[in-house]
Amino acid sequence: MSDTPQKKVVRVEQRAQAPGAHSSGDPGAGPAWTPTPEAKAKATRLRWIAWAAWIVAIGLEAFAIFWVLKQVPVIFWLLIVLIVATGVLSVLGSLVWKQANRLDPASRQDAVRFFIQNQLGAIVAIIAFLPLIILIFMNKNMDGKQKAVAGGIGVVVLLIAAAFGISYDSPSQEQYAEETNIVQQLTGEDLVYWVKGGSVFHVCEAVPDVNKESADGQIYQGTVAAAHEAGKERLTKRWQSEAVNYCGYSDEQVAAVEAAVSGEGPAVGDPATGADEPGSGEAGTGASGTEESGTEETGTEETGTEQSATP
Repeated sequence: MSDTPQKKVVRVEQRAQAPGAHSSGDPGAGPAWTPTPEAKAKATRLRWIAWAAWIVAIGLEAFAIFWVLKQVPVIFWLLIVLIVATGVLSVLGSLVWKQANRLDPASRQDAVRFFIQNQLGAIVAIIAFLPLIILIFMNKNMDGKQKAVAGGIGVVVLLIAAAFGISYDSPSQEQYAEETNIVQQLTGEDLVYWVKGGSVFHVCEAVPDVNKESADGQIYQGTVAAAHEAGKERLTKRWQSEAVNYCGYSDEQVAAVEAAVSGEGPAVGDPATGADEPGSGEAGTGASGTEESGTEETGTEETGTEQSATP
């Protein structure tokens, strides 16, 4: 028994997929995954906020282009302020937009919409800065030094805003459906575990990554959708080994889940096949919801070497 105090397990309110959602990739069967009405409404509000920030950012760009750059001489300090303010609003809009996408992701079936929805922050950043930067370097009312300073700041702010706008691990309905299916097939319910500072979530609370030291000393539990809403990018790639080594499930159970999720086998717990019931591992920690002793999360889970443990 560890001498460290037990971590508190905190239940996060579920934002499960709406009734009737499915996990197949058949576009004719409807969305692969759909959010609850509450999550959908929250995502819509966040998108309005993001658009408001972006519209103001583009408005500041237009003011700089059509008024500030036409002054003789150019009001240099005001130009710099407008560049920085445009960058802040662009980044703010991108962060809010990404949160909305975690609540209500797009489908990979529509490749164009999927790309635009997930990379819109970077697209807006380019629109908000590129014309202004070009016109700064072409401006006849500033000397070479002023152009270099203002243009250089504009380029740096553009790169920062675009970096925040890019979605490096874009969420999708198909991803949420697959992860939910894996968890439900394995544990019998849509319940996963994560910690503040980590980038992934897990199938039970006994895994070492959720028992390492963390700032708040808490383990969070909730649905797959709730984990994504909390900022977690995906289910750990090592869920198979964690299920066997820490969560009390057998290799056969994990293999049955993999087959069921891939469509190569029956659903786990199907009475017609005699497959094992979900969540029937000896430890049963995947759905216990009880506390585990140990240290807290450090936020270093799934480094490059750890991720390579499984395909």
